[in-house]
Amino acid sequence: MDFKKVKTENTAVTRNLRDLTDPTGNIYESVNILSKRADQIAREIKEELRGKIEEFATPSDNLEEVFENREQIEIAKYYEHLPKPTLIAIQEFLNDQIYYRKPEVEL
Repeated sequence: MDFKKVKTENTAVTRNLRDLTDPTGNIYESVNILSKRADQIAREIKEELRGKIEEFATPSDNLEEVFENREQIEIAKYYEHLPKPTLIAIQEFLNDQIYYRKPEVEL
């Protein structure tokens, strides 16, 4: 999923618990699903950011020669302004875009 195109708030919003409880029937299951999805999103964003920043790394860097790279700063600022992974996960959950299953219920 392209996290850059997700339309969600960038700040925390008070949610109706019934909206989160309705899909699973249990608020704790919903929170568990949300936390696992938020972890997945955070990992994907972190790997993408690390890959983009490594493009600018030089093999001869040491502590005395490190200088600020304008492109690295711009990329970091861009990723700082993305919505938090938990907010993206909640938006996906409320829009029924997350697949989840209960293994104990399956045959």
